[in-house]
Amino acid sequence: MEMNVSYYDKIIRTVDYIKDKVNSTPKSAIILGSGLGSLVDNMDDVVTVDYKDIPYFPQSTVKGHEGRLVFGKINGTEILAMQGRFHYYEGYTMKEVTYPVFVMKFLGIENIVVTNSCGGINRNLKPGDLMIITDFINLMGDNPLMGVNDERLGPRFPDMTEPFKLSFIEKAKVIAHENNIEYKEGVYAGFMGPYYETAAEIRAYGGMGADAIGMSTVPETIAANYLGLNVLGISCITNMATGIQKKKHSHANVVKTAEAASIVFSKWIEKIMEKL
Repeated sequence: MEMNVSYYDKIIRTVDYIKDKVNSTPKSAIILGSGLGSLVDNMDDVVTVDYKDIPYFPQSTVKGHEGRLVFGKINGTEILAMQGRFHYYEGYTMKEVTYPVFVMKFLGIENIVVTNSCGGINRNLKPGDLMIITDFINLMGDNPLMGVNDERLGPRFPDMTEPFKLSFIEKAKVIAHENNIEYKEGVYAGFMGPYYETAAEIRAYGGMGADAIGMSTVPETIAANYLGLNVLGISCITNMATGIQKKKHSHANVVKTAEAASIVFSKWIEKIMEKL
């Protein structure tokens, strides 16, 4: 019987479980990327729910991802932080990768900030830079909307004219200027992974207009737009992409660079979450 549970019904069951554990009703959520989980240290009135305890929730298998939902407040503003995300390369389907976004929608979330650690293609970027994502390129060969559409969730053919809400981008810029936070802007390309791209691939993707590349964010952004949520995306450039960076890639170095940038990143995000 369990095998016949629909995606929609799974979402509802998951939402009911979480609501039974948590009393807060945040309108804004943030998905934290590799090494960027320290934001939760600055939250008050924290209540956590481990992924392993949530019905139908996938489990995070990547080092640097904690694996829990964190409900709390930042300067009085209620938020939900997803500490540890899921990736297509882990073997999950796109529907599983984006399952938490669907759950967020039915928890009452209206705004999502998606963050990630990624590689820089544009040579004006450097490790440690924070980049507002202005648009995306899906290089994964799949997306979470494939298959029969359930109109209770969203439209068959969702628009992607403004995948990252322009008014949110402007708010992020204003807040950065007010707090002397340096940032860049650019297009994020979502690559399937888990291997780091070849130099030839990076040349090709750069020619397509990608400024940075990583292995996440795009599926969640597609799902969020489909669900009618407002999205802001910010990347931490942790390394330069293959062929630009001379040394070989290391996930440990990615996490290390992200953690070093996390103080400024967290300050920026905290201010943004207050204004969404």
